[in-house]
Amino acid sequence: MSMWNEGDWIVAIASAVLLVFLAVGAWAVTRPRPEVGGHPKGLYILFFAEMWERFSYYGMRALLIFYLTQHWLFNDSASNIVYGAYVSLVYITPVLGGWLADRYLGQRKAVLFGAILLTIGHFCMAFEGTGGQNDPTINIFWMALAFIIVGSGFLKANISVIVGQLYPRTDVRRDGAYTIFYMGINVGAAVGTIIAGYLGQTLGWAYGFGAAGIGMLLGLVVFILGKPLLLGRGEPPKPLTKSTEMTMYGVGIVGVVVMWLLIQYQSVVGGLMLISGVALLGYVLFEAFKLEKEPRERMFAILFLIALQPLFWGLFEQAGGSLNLFTDRYIDRQGVPASLFQSINPIYIILLAPVFASLWTWLGKRGLEPSTPAKFGLGLVQLGFGFLVLVWGAATVPADVAVPVIFLFGIYLFHTTGELCLSPVGLSAMNRLSPTHLASLVMGAWFFATAGGNYVAGMIGAATGGEDGEMTREATLSIYQTIGLVAMAIGVGVILISGLVKKLMHLDTLKDDDPGDDMLGQSTLAEPQGAGVDTSGEVRN
Repeated sequence: MSMWNEGDWIVAIASAVLLVFLAVGAWAVTRPRPEVGGHPKGLYILFFAEMWERFSYYGMRALLIFYLTQHWLFNDSASNIVYGAYVSLVYITPVLGGWLADRYLGQRKAVLFGAILLTIGHFCMAFEGTGGQNDPTINIFWMALAFIIVGSGFLKANISVIVGQLYPRTDVRRDGAYTIFYMGINVGAAVGTIIAGYLGQTLGWAYGFGAAGIGMLLGLVVFILGKPLLLGRGEPPKPLTKSTEMTMYGVGIVGVVVMWLLIQYQSVVGGLMLISGVALLGYVLFEAFKLEKEPRERMFAILFLIALQPLFWGLFEQAGGSLNLFTDRYIDRQGVPASLFQSINPIYIILLAPVFASLWTWLGKRGLEPSTPAKFGLGLVQLGFGFLVLVWGAATVPADVAVPVIFLFGIYLFHTTGELCLSPVGLSAMNRLSPTHLASLVMGAWFFATAGGNYVAGMIGAATGGEDGEMTREATLSIYQTIGLVAMAIGVGVILISGLVKKLMHLDTLKDDDPGDDMLGQSTLAEPQGAGVDTSGEVRN
């Protein structure tokens, strides 16, 4: 231990935290009573299944940009485009996965199928071959991404729904349940990033991706063994014939093939998203204009908030792309592998989310709480300011000297506080403002815009590569300064017109169609984009 460096200690601490959570979880689910800590034991099964899924997803995400540049030898620009296309597809497929679960499979079978696909995908990532784009093994890499994209589609949108189904709609424990579930999301994200990232960058890619695969396999095992504790929740909405079930699984396999093709032709992804986005906007407007005045204007407010999504996530998701590369090459990491720094965001969320929840309550009691659009503006201002913190920090040292790591912690701090002002608030607003019969459509549009932002993130990241596709410190900081100032300017503009948007929301006449009905309101908490399409968290996104 005397020979350990900072990275070794960070991994040791993360592993100890993971063991503590596992020990507490094992204790909880083996108690001889139906509830532990005031919650059904099924909640803890879902907690650990989701924790392991986030462990694998964020562990793999931490390594992906380095794997593309250092192993498959894509240049920086091309790597960012692949990264952006991949993350955007991960956030689109849950719309289809959620629809198939609601209509045919039920959430439990959808989650189980998604977990199987994810496990296959993460283990396929461990087949690294000899490297370079001429290595035939790269086709296994594309297939691995396809399995993960489709697997996420079946799992992410549905596991959080089962959490809500464990409780009556008016049960006061629901918010507490999602707080516990949200902790699983972010613990998995933080620990997975540290352990898988460390193994991948110190021992070899196969070790890092293999760890992500093992994590997903453990999540699958937990979910299977914990079925009796789910109390029959998440089952199909009507009796499911074997032929229909097999057809749904066949649709998933076909989806893998489609994604295998799309991820290799990233420009096609952008074109399809643009066409689909215009069509979706047109359909939402068509439905909105059929409504009465007040609900119609609420829909206009919803569209205004959704329109800010691509900007926010396009900038925020630099974390896994260009900012990850910048950290590796230009930050004084003091021996810590660059991928480990992506754990800062989920750790900040765990620490700060309760603070923000308490802050909004405290301000609300005094009539000082900002409106939803004002919070969006504040989120954009903080997001932009985070980039400027890094730019100003880099200016404190000569161009040939590594940027002090404290400024990296600074950019993640302001990005996280910006996320907490926008993502959970936005999810809550979508559920609160949308007419009941359009709730799913609105939530789908919200996450589609998130996916669009992730694609934009790849394009912005690609711009840091310049004409030759290779990132430079000067060019990247110049782009960060520009997008930082633009985000702050737009944020200020949003704050200035927030009063007008608030009027469109007609909060004074908003009524409950079904008191206590917050089936979609599982989304009052945040996940790193981390977001994600996990409406309970995932903000991560």
